[in-house]
Amino acid sequence: MATRTPTVSYSLNRATVVWTGLLNGDDGAAFEGFDWADASVQFTGTFGTGGTVNVSGSNDGTNYVLLTDPQGNAITKTSAAVEQISEGTKYFKPVVTAGDGTTSLTVTMYARRNR
Repeated sequence: MATRTPTVSYSLNRATVVWTGLLNGDDGAAFEGFDWADASVQFTGTFGTGGTVNVSGSNDGTNYVLLTDPQGNAITKTSAAVEQISEGTKYFKPVVTAGDGTTSLTVTMYARRNR
């Protein structure tokens, strides 16, 4: 299990955060997004057999919970998808909870500044 550092780029009042090379058991280093009003997340890559990834959030940076989409469903994916994130937590991170030796995912979060 490894913690993958994201690449973050900013353009005007927007941020794009990309975690790459997420393998089974990996998580992403948390992105501090306390100033971001709207965020969506995209999942791409090779899921492999049983590959599962989710997005977790925290306000204290220690206790993470699954975040949800606007319909109240936990953002847990087993195939490529894009979801809006309902909660505006201070920290966001992806977590790969299952997969096989071929699992290699990219999670891209796009957020708009709250100003």
